[in-house]
Amino acid sequence: MRCASPVASVSWYQSRCASLALSVSLLAPAAAGAQALDYPVRPIRMVVPTSPGGVTDVAARAIAPALSQALGQSIVIDNRAGAGGVPGTDTVAKAAPDGHTLLAVFDSFISNPHVFRNTPYDTIRDFAPISLMIRGPQLVVVHPKLGVKSFSEFLARARSRQTPLNYATAGAATSSRLSVELFRATAGVDVTLVHYKGGGPALNDLLGGHVEAMIASAGLVLPSVKAGRLTVLAVTSKGRSELVPGIPAVSEFFPQFEAQSWVGLLAPAATPPAIIQRINFDVNRLLAAPEQRDRFTGLGYEIVGSTPEQFVGWIRDETAKWSKLIRDRNITAE
Repeated sequence: MRCASPVASVSWYQSRCASLALSVSLLAPAAAGAQALDYPVRPIRMVVPTSPGGVTDVAARAIAPALSQALGQSIVIDNRAGAGGVPGTDTVAKAAPDGHTLLAVFDSFISNPHVFRNTPYDTIRDFAPISLMIRGPQLVVVHPKLGVKSFSEFLARARSRQTPLNYATAGAATSSRLSVELFRATAGVDVTLVHYKGGGPALNDLLGGHVEAMIASAGLVLPSVKAGRLTVLAVTSKGRSELVPGIPAVSEFFPQFEAQSWVGLLAPAATPPAIIQRINFDVNRLLAAPEQRDRFTGLGYEIVGSTPEQFVGWIRDETAKWSKLIRDRNITAE
C-alpha cells in the first residue's frame, strides 16, 4: 500500500503514510460490522454540489466505480451546482441518515455558512465526516510583466507601491479570495480584489496581464506555470511542495500562514458509526491505489485518506480559522 508524502507539518499528517495500512487493518472489523447491517440495500446517491469537471466532481467520479463494486450497489453522482453549493449540501443535511446519500465537498464547505446569509445547515452539527480524501496547496502566482522573481521581491513590491496590486479571485466567496484575505491580514499589505465568476475567467485575465497576481489551487495554475506564462513565488501549504521544487512556503515568511484546497466525503448526521467506518475503510483503500495517487498528483493534489475522527478535527480547525477571518474582515458573498 502506498500513499503520497504529506506536505503539511500537522502531527497526524506527518505519520500518514506510516499509519495508513494500520488504520485500514483496524477498520476491517467495523467494515464487517456494517456488512452485518445489510448495508447497502439500494443504490447510493453521492451529491456533488458543484458543476461537472471540477476537482470535487473528479474526486467523486474517481472513487465511485470501485466503491460501487466494493459495496455491491451502484453509486449515482448527483451534481447540484448553484448558490455556492449551499442547496446541494442542504439536500444531504436533510437526507435519511442511512448511508444511501453521501456528500463530496470542496473547501468552500467550511466558509459557505459564514459568507452566505441564512445557510440552512450547520457544517458540524448536521454532517458525519467520513474521510478527508485529498489535499493540495495553492500557489502564489504573478504575471511575468510584474518583474519579480521571488516572494521576497514580491513583498517588497507590494509594500512599496502607492497603488495596491490587483489580485484576481474566482469569486467573492471562494477559497482563492479567502487566501488573499488571509495573506492581506498576515503580511499587512493592501490589495485590490477583482472577483470573477470562476477560476477559469480569473486565470484568463491574469494570463492576459489585466490583473497582476492570484492565489489559486495548484491544479488550476500549474500548467501555466510550467508553460512559462506565470511566475510562481510561493506555496500556501505549511511546508514546501514537491509540485514546485525549490519554491518556498509562505509560512517561511509568516509562520502562522496556511491555506490548502481539499475534498472530503461526508454523510448526514446520525448515520450509524458502523456504516461510516465501512465507507471509510473502502474509500481509503481505494485512494491508496497507485493509479489514484498518480491521477491526483497530476491535478496538484495528494492523497490523504483520513479517519473520520481526523476529518472531524480538520473541519473544526478549519472552521475556527476561516470563520474568524471572515468575521474580522467582514467578508460576504456579495
